[in-house]
Amino acid sequence: MTSKLPFLLPGAALWALSFAAQAQTTPVFRDVKQPLSARVNDLIKQLSLEEKAQQMLDQSPAIARLGIPAYSWWNEALHGVGRSAPATVFPQAIGLGATFDDGLALREATAISDEARAVYNAAIAKNHYVKYGGLTFWTPNINIFRDPRWGRGQETYGEDPILTSRMGVAFVRGLQGDDPKYLKVAACAKHYAVHSGPERLRHEFNAEASPQDLRETYLPAFKALVQDAKVEAVMCAYNATNGEPCCGNEFLLDQVLRKEWGFRGHVVSDCGALDDLYQGHKTVKTKTEAAALALSRGVDLNCGDTYTKLPEAVRQGLLKETQVDSALAILLRTRFKLGLFDGPSATPYDKLGPEVVNSAAHRALAREVALKSVVLLKNNGALPLRPDLGKYFVTGPNATSVEALLGNYYGVNGQMSTILEGLVSAVQPGSQIEYKQGALLDRPNINPIDWTTGEAKQADAIIVVLGITGVLEGEEGESIASAHAGDHLDYDLPQNQIDFLKKLRQGSKTPIIAVVTGGSPMNLAQVHELADAVLLTWYPGEEGGNAVADLVFGKASPSGKLPVTFPKSLAQLPAYESYAMAGRTYRYLAAEPMYPFGFGLSYGKFGYSNLKFAKAKIGKQESAEVTATVTNSGPVAADEVVQLYLTHPPKAGAQTPLFALKNFQRVTLQPGGSTQVKFTLTLAQLALIGKDGAAYAPRGPVTVYVGGSLPSARSLALGAARPASALLTIK
Repeated sequence: MTSKLPFLLPGAALWALSFAAQAQTTPVFRDVKQPLSARVNDLIKQLSLEEKAQQMLDQSPAIARLGIPAYSWWNEALHGVGRSAPATVFPQAIGLGATFDDGLALREATAISDEARAVYNAAIAKNHYVKYGGLTFWTPNINIFRDPRWGRGQETYGEDPILTSRMGVAFVRGLQGDDPKYLKVAACAKHYAVHSGPERLRHEFNAEASPQDLRETYLPAFKALVQDAKVEAVMCAYNATNGEPCCGNEFLLDQVLRKEWGFRGHVVSDCGALDDLYQGHKTVKTKTEAAALALSRGVDLNCGDTYTKLPEAVRQGLLKETQVDSALAILLRTRFKLGLFDGPSATPYDKLGPEVVNSAAHRALAREVALKSVVLLKNNGALPLRPDLGKYFVTGPNATSVEALLGNYYGVNGQMSTILEGLVSAVQPGSQIEYKQGALLDRPNINPIDWTTGEAKQADAIIVVLGITGVLEGEEGESIASAHAGDHLDYDLPQNQIDFLKKLRQGSKTPIIAVVTGGSPMNLAQVHELADAVLLTWYPGEEGGNAVADLVFGKASPSGKLPVTFPKSLAQLPAYESYAMAGRTYRYLAAEPMYPFGFGLSYGKFGYSNLKFAKAKIGKQESAEVTATVTNSGPVAADEVVQLYLTHPPKAGAQTPLFALKNFQRVTLQPGGSTQVKFTLTLAQLALIGKDGAAYAPRGPVTVYVGGSLPSARSLALGAARPASALLTIK
């Protein structure tokens, strides 16, 4: 029993014991005046080998004799503090990506980190040191959403490396704060690297990526978070990349991450990934060998229990204890930077209290993110609706679904606004609004009696809420209705939903507004044909219903843009298991998609003109200044996401992107208003990546486009404005 005391003593009691023992002398590791390295080394010297190993597990136990409480490294904050105390639930990450607004991402992450500190402060005041109760958050997910079948693609910012980099950098900065000494919380770039399914095979799968695809697509966001945002942690993925498991990959962890990019934070394994070294990938034969391999390759923190074998690995001569010390030192630096060894009120964040959690300001921010994330895919004039029509009929499987608000890696609170609730709250007195679910999520109605579709047709407008939820797509263990471990291998919406929509449309001219939930591309061809307007809401968070109502009734104009291509069918794509970029995403998909990347309609009417360069020809040491005029000739004020794309002439034998997004900015224009947008094209943005993965400066003309969507014929056919374009010559 005595040996278990360190795990059972409450945190405050441990602090009390520690401070009593320090009445005469303050240990070096507690002395805030000492250099960080001295404090870290002093603490390590006081630990046994077994204690060192335990502090390298995601659930690090207390050390009573030193007054150190238990610590949970595993915490989630993908779109709000998750799996923890009540918190603000922001739209899912793919929705944030659809805003194309990195300033908004910074504000959201700042609110999340405020709440994270407040929740932590309240918990330790009650001596609660539990899983998901720490300050090291394993977010953001900056993998590239290369294939719509990946159920976890909803956690990402989309398919483009530039968009992903900018959103991810802003999110990390908001989480970690700007104090020169203390981290607000520690963020983590995951999953490193080349990771995006298949979900069922992830513990044994080998993702093969060419040097060009690595440097052009899969690595840029990680590099940006390491070098520009100074992210504190990087999580190595379950899969192997080019033959080596990511959590034992010398090229990724040592050559690129540490040496090339200069990463100084800690590396954490995905949960159970070190077991995969001997169980899935079979790189080594035993758990002890797996622990030795991972540590020697640069993994500092083990989510799991493999590192309980580190002492045995040392005894067998597979490792030296100094190697354990070095990894632990890297890891402990994070806890010191969070102020966890500095006593109460040490950091500027220790006074954040419960009043900030799901505050009115944070709810307003969640609504703003949701408003800016929703994408208007079709509108034949049905939207916006007046809020004073005689009767509205709301139906569909997701109208009252909280699951349709959440996605995955979510938090909860007691004020979730479903889409029905938002619509009901927005209708003016004197109007009727009726609701019947009408259809199940993913299977035909058992009872064939239909009291819904006929009655709906008697209304002035039908709002049908379709789509999928996190029970059908997500991570392998969470999507409980998925037959494919969370992946979305059937691209179509459930057939029963399409049949229901057909019945609503049959013989009726009542306007149908289709509101579609989900976190990944879906086949919406029949929805597009049958409905008068289509709104894609993603998983819009706690204020989702209110935001949808604001858009449906014209209090705001839709301004979200697709951060991922919607192909017409999966037949347009390479095999899911292929990680080659050829034929994937807007940059390499030659076939015409259903909805292009960057596409999204508005109640405004935007036009683009006067694209000009400060210099029409630039040399190797120069950058290009690009300006263009954007005009809103529509009847309402609206936001537009202005996007800059490049097209280089194809070169024989080379893999050249069809288009490449290089910059974007969100502007707000009043009716009849116009503004000049300005971009700087740097040499790095103009460069191409060769087969060997090296960047090179091309010569000759490059086409520059500035517009509100991917500059393609399909965008124009769907109603996007024609982009402005011009040739820039690189000397």
